[in-house]
Amino acid sequence: MNRRTMPFILMLVAGAFACVMTYIKECSIIDKLLVLSIVMFVFYLLGVLMKRVLDYFDKQNEEKRKAEEEAREKELKEQEELQMQQESGEGEREVG
Repeated sequence: MNRRTMPFILMLVAGAFACVMTYIKECSIIDKLLVLSIVMFVFYLLGVLMKRVLDYFDKQNEEKRKAEEEAREKELKEQEELQMQQESGEGEREVG
């Protein structure tokens, strides 16, 4: 999912819900605008916070994945070196 639009979508959905609720409760236009502006501001901030938390988790997961790949590559390299040493040792024994 494109997280760049997450705060805006959350803000607009909350704003639409606030509009419907203030319409049902038959609030005055000033109250409707005040509630709408507060709700949109608060839910925009919540959306930004949620986006940053998810991006932070992705960054941690990416770092962990890279560390695991490096460890795997190091292990494979060590196994190849060990195997080459064993093969070279066997070749010397056959000649001698």
